[in-house]
Amino acid sequence: MAHPSEHAVANVRVEHMFLKRVILGLIAVIAIAGGLAALRAPAVTTLQSVAHLNDEKPSAAATHKVAIQVNQNDKAVMDLALNNAKNIIDYYKSKGEAVTVEVVTYGPGLHMLRRDTSPVKDRISVMALENPDVVFAACGNTQTNQSKAENKPVELIAEASVTPSGVVRLMELQQQGYAYIRP
Repeated sequence: MAHPSEHAVANVRVEHMFLKRVILGLIAVIAIAGGLAALRAPAVTTLQSVAHLNDEKPSAAATHKVAIQVNQNDKAVMDLALNNAKNIIDYYKSKGEAVTVEVVTYGPGLHMLRRDTSPVKDRISVMALENPDVVFAACGNTQTNQSKAENKPVELIAEASVTPSGVVRLMELQQQGYAYIRP
């Protein structure tokens, strides 16, 4: 294996030193320019800066968005999803910030929103009344499949809205900036 010549090594060292000097020169220019800008700015004391920061309050227009998936026919999972929704809502309410929560059910999780089988329909009813920014979305594909399998229409609770596909809805929500939670 050939070793680099002394000439090549020397060239690399010279290039390295040159780049180092250019970078240090740029840093010095930036520091000087920043110092001049600071001299032209109105004087603000540290105490004034801290007081100003303490006066700022979160904007009520700040909106947080979260999608919660439920795909299991398990009361514990459904309760956990509702607990998560409530905790998120309470947290942002305490900060004076808006939050939108969408609980998306599909597959066996559709039982959460079924009129005849939901073990949590009373909790959902109360939560929906207290929080108008909570949406309960039911997968239309699952509803159709369960209706065929049971040979009867599957009716949903009044708080549920039907979306054509639960998994597609979750994808769309994530594309719209919703955080994704799976209990």
